[in-house]
Amino acid sequence: MNKQIDQQAADNIRALAVAMVEKANSGHPGGPMGGADFMHILYSEFFNYDPSDMTWPFRDRFFMDAGHLSTLLYAQYYLLGNYAKEDVANFRQWGSITPGHPEVDVVRGIENTSGPLGQGHTMGVGAAIAAKFLQARFGDWMNHKVYGFISDGGIQEEISQGAGRIAGHLGLSNFIMFFDSNDIQLSTSTDEVTSEDTAMKYEAWGWKVVTIDAHNHDAIRKALTDANNETEKPTLIIGKTIMGKGCVAADGSMFEGHCELHGQPIGHTGADYKKTLLNLGANPESPFDIFNDVNAFYKDVIAAKTAQAANKKAEINAWRQENSDLAKKLDFFLSGELPELDFESIFHKAGLASRAASSGVLGYLAEHLENMIVSSADLSNSDKTDGFLKKTHAIKKGDFTGSFLQAGVAELTMACIANGIALHGGIIPVVATFFVFSDYMKPAIRLSGIQELGVKYVWTHDAFRVGEDGPTHQPVEQEAQIRLLEKLKNHSGKPSFLALRPADSAETSVAWKMALENKNTPTGLILSRQGIKDLPTKGSSRYNDALAAEKGGYLIKAAENPDVVLIANGSEVATLVEAAEILESENGLKVSIASIISEGLFKLQSKAYQNSVIPKNKPLFGLTAGLPVNLEGLVGDNGKVFGLEHFGYSAPATVLDDKFGFTGIKVSKQILEYLKTV
Repeated sequence: MNKQIDQQAADNIRALAVAMVEKANSGHPGGPMGGADFMHILYSEFFNYDPSDMTWPFRDRFFMDAGHLSTLLYAQYYLLGNYAKEDVANFRQWGSITPGHPEVDVVRGIENTSGPLGQGHTMGVGAAIAAKFLQARFGDWMNHKVYGFISDGGIQEEISQGAGRIAGHLGLSNFIMFFDSNDIQLSTSTDEVTSEDTAMKYEAWGWKVVTIDAHNHDAIRKALTDANNETEKPTLIIGKTIMGKGCVAADGSMFEGHCELHGQPIGHTGADYKKTLLNLGANPESPFDIFNDVNAFYKDVIAAKTAQAANKKAEINAWRQENSDLAKKLDFFLSGELPELDFESIFHKAGLASRAASSGVLGYLAEHLENMIVSSADLSNSDKTDGFLKKTHAIKKGDFTGSFLQAGVAELTMACIANGIALHGGIIPVVATFFVFSDYMKPAIRLSGIQELGVKYVWTHDAFRVGEDGPTHQPVEQEAQIRLLEKLKNHSGKPSFLALRPADSAETSVAWKMALENKNTPTGLILSRQGIKDLPTKGSSRYNDALAAEKGGYLIKAAENPDVVLIANGSEVATLVEAAEILESENGLKVSIASIISEGLFKLQSKAYQNSVIPKNKPLFGLTAGLPVNLEGLVGDNGKVFGLEHFGYSAPATVLDDKFGFTGIKVSKQILEYLKTV
């Protein structure tokens, strides 16, 4: 160890962070200046990865929670050769690869998109669960670590409770988190908003906790050494740091620890930009340089990391030679491919709720898809993910051979963990709860979409037919919110989400097929609590008919030159079948019915196909148990949608159907009234 070079390297990171923010005239310099010592020691001495193979599956992983400290990551990886000088100089600019908050870019070392505070370290917990899951199946050689970096704000975000509880409960000894505790946040000092004892809180959750002076390199080394040797608990390293470490004022006096250093260029504060750079050993005329000694040191670090990775790869190759079948299975898991799955073979009783049909599919998947983790927010016997649980067992401390994660009542935490599992790779994450509680999950759903992760969301109790539970538990506006994500494109130019609301058991099987084959986009399955009458079969089987749902929508009933085309998804399709029978038998009308499981996917089809299902020259009537906007984009200006425009009430589902007008008889009358206007 060389104290002089360690100090120079940390100061180089500080200077780069200051320069990036100053040039961009935007950003957060103070935090990166405080965390620079920890980052340098971690990456130069403890972090195991292959600089020549950044996507190596068995690398250590670093999950940044405090995304506003992005310059800390960029500066560190600049020293390691993953960014060029022009990259750090173009921080926060159009077209740059150094955005204001880190966006997943594994090739450059960025493991996660750091969204709102709290999510980053929770994704790290998910990655640690994934690593333990794989280790339990392939051997203790799979011993890479997951590091998290959190700030005062992340500690305060409510999600940290769920992440801390679950990580401690499961004994995630492979998860090591650094808490940059500088007692300053964006607008106040922390003592103005909290008086909790953070160490005691995490210890109560079952964590190993150590508090250090995080500018003392030997203290950092000891904390990281002890954390890496811990075998029973996750570790929290509370690093006491100084906001804006190294800042000086124009008169040369130190200007550290001030709130204003948090969220603006230091030149806008009481600190002096040029004097600070000089104090850190940087050249104000060329602030994005890597110091000569630091550059030489990090070249040696890169060589040493590459050699260490080669040794680890040799160990893994020896294991592969001795365990060829396991090695093939591991490679298959990591490929993201699916085994042969026969969804048509899954038997469903007649008239099932789609949540019950989903349970049957999950039971089949538990026996045929070995690398899937299903999680439920304390609702497995109600969202029917217990169909999966009955074929496996829950993950628990010391035993990760199971495939079911009991998340407890923590929907947002659970969803973030699923994102982390997906980011780790090798495992398909599924999370389930009631549809109305998707409101709790929205920030993580959004990050699923931004990061293009194949997380599967299962939402049951999909409409006001939850009944007696009343308006707080009856989703009305949720489908409209989720389907907005189908209209929002990700950076690959594709819809950021796939929302599927199947109309019967067969469509539920097809929906699961679609979800599993949709690998680079999150998928939501929106499922009913109540039983649904199976839709009529036109071809060789109802399942084969339902395969047409893979185009987002299809005709479940086709009349030649119809008088009206009825449109719905989910359980309302069966209601339209009842209404159509009345209209045909009592009113002599010719009726077609379209089941549109996903508007977003349907609108990706050719115009000719769309028009064959929903002809624009015919009267169009839509039925939805949610807001009318769910279907307004399908029926157009001349069509009509009957939906729910108010919160629900507490009463049995059948009573609500009648009171709200969602029966075959009442819907048929709505259709007749509409036809009078066209």
